[in-house]
Amino acid sequence: MLIIDGSRFDDFAGYCREFSALLDDWTWRGNLYAFNDILRCGFGTPEDGFVLRWVNSARSREAIGWSATIEKTEQKLEGCYPTTRDHVQTALKCARRHEGQTSSTRSSTSKDHGPGGAESKDRVELELQ
Repeated sequence: MLIIDGSRFDDFAGYCREFSALLDDWTWRGNLYAFNDILRCGFGTPEDGFVLRWVNSARSREAIGWSATIEKTEQKLEGCYPTTRDHVQTALKCARRHEGQTSSTRSSTSKDHGPGGAESKDRVELELQ
């Protein structure tokens, strides 16, 4: 079982730091595609699935909600390819209107890797407390 405590961070960078502390010899820097790969197991996580218990999850979901999503999308816009600029600008406009997914809901991608999820073969169970 891996346990992350939402009372130990106040922003997305803190979430990344706390999650990375759970991994064996890996550092997650916030890329959500990489997060998905980590949940597939083998990138510092147990090979045969695991339980991710997120205590104080409501507090931390608020901390990495809209403001974090806007900040992360603004950063993405600064370094994106010209071909994806329109897409990122649209995502930023949506985030500023509080529409779509926040960083916290995207980070909850682990639900997809658990029972009934699209990638349930990975056997990752998310327990929000």
